[in-house]
Amino acid sequence: MSNFSKVNVGQDARTELHDALGLTGAEISVNNLPAGAGVPFVHSHKKNEEIYIILSGKGSAVIDGETVALSAGDFLRISPAAKRQFSAAADQGISYACIQVRENSLEEYTANDAVIY
Repeated sequence: MSNFSKVNVGQDARTELHDALGLTGAEISVNNLPAGAGVPFVHSHKKNEEIYIILSGKGSAVIDGETVALSAGDFLRISPAAKRQFSAAADQGISYACIQVRENSLEEYTANDAVIY
């Protein structure tokens, strides 16, 4: 049994990686919206915060009624209760990854959790 998983997501509109990678502590999705397109719904979460990483392009998110401009290199954290919806710019698509984790669940991170050999 291997201690790692690997998958290539290509340019699909949306790929959820929990099944493809056998994730047990987070959900990750990779999303590609063409120019002028938007996610067709507003959503929030019960327990999970989301971290968005803008990989390429530009667009915006409407978060609790506030429009936030997004471009490649931006990172955005959104609390569970916030209502959110994402759109690509009219003239350019946007690609982003979304990491979903339980809010307030991080007990250790690299500096505390790493084992150096």
